[in-house]
Amino acid sequence: MDITVQWIRTSWTKKSRGGEAAARRNALPVGFAVPHGLAAPDAHTVRMREWEGFVPYNGRAELRDLAVRLQVRNGRLRVRPPHVDPLYGLPPRPRRPPAVRLDPGQWVRWQLNFRFSSMAGMQDWSYWLDTFNIAYGPVDAEVFLGEPSFHVDEQGPVR
Repeated sequence: MDITVQWIRTSWTKKSRGGEAAARRNALPVGFAVPHGLAAPDAHTVRMREWEGFVPYNGRAELRDLAVRLQVRNGRLRVRPPHVDPLYGLPPRPRRPPAVRLDPGQWVRWQLNFRFSSMAGMQDWSYWLDTFNIAYGPVDAEVFLGEPSFHVDEQGPVR
């Protein structure tokens, strides 16, 4: 059975934390059309960075390199939460949501945000939002432009 994965990472600094800059960042898409010919074991990656004007850059990654764990069992796709290393655990995530089970034709959007500082605390905070769009079964290229069957929002405060 087909599995389609899209991983979007949006990166920013304190410059985009308020006002017009934050409004622009918050208006960025959380789903894109999937490039023609993409199939497992590849995932579609999109990177949008503040210092590059939030212009989307497409790429590819192998599914095994993603933090999301996928397993087909009894005709359903089990999507387990992305692993969050304690080093990157800000905001705190004391209780993670359970896995989502997808039937053919369904898809999930899973979002997590993070806050980072330099090791010595000499640089300003930086932030990123990871959005994983994962579909099970045959889908068209525009599947992630619509509403997901499931949405898991693990975004927390990143002051």
